[in-house]
Amino acid sequence: MNHYEVTFIVDPVLSGDEIKATAQTYVDQLTNVGCTIVHVDEMGLRQLAYPINRRSSGIYYCVEFSNENGEFMDNLELSLRRDERIMRFLTVRLDKYGVKYNEDKRNGLIGKRKKKSAEPAKEETPAPAPAPKAAPVKESPAEVVEAAEEPAAPAAPATPDVVEENMETPPPAPELMDEPGLEDQDEAVAEADEEEKENLD
Repeated sequence: MNHYEVTFIVDPVLSGDEIKATAQTYVDQLTNVGCTIVHVDEMGLRQLAYPINRRSSGIYYCVEFSNENGEFMDNLELSLRRDERIMRFLTVRLDKYGVKYNEDKRNGLIGKRKKKSAEPAKEETPAPAPAPKAAPVKESPAEVVEAAEEPAAPAAPATPDVVEENMETPPPAPELMDEPGLEDQDEAVAEADEEEKENLD
């Protein structure tokens, strides 16, 4: 059994009854030839990609049908070409994937989002954030300089996956260690610390 699909655009200037009669004409023609109509999809008025016969929109119809052979196809396409009410048409033979896709689309498995259930969703309470580590008592001047130059990052809500990343401190920047004069400051601070220890003793 071969599966086919014909999509055609009807002139939107026609009345509603004439548009439906036009679509029904081709459905009846397919039925008379011995085709089995699987589905008729009236897609409605849609904007055209480019003007056709001075029209910027058209009524789209898609008819899916099946038949043993395709001998009738020439007569169907000839009548579609001769009909002034039809602006454009396209006939396609479907493979098994196309048939499956159309079936899933009709059943609502494709193209529509599943509606959420009417039950209220259980709200998950966020895990409490662990307390930050205590700051070291003694800081070297290089760490003080880094702390003064780093902009304060906005506090983000901590989640269990990210807690460890937030707690890590970045390594000292190499540019600050290479600046002239910092070594002298380190030595001066170390000497001052030694003098304080001697005075306390």
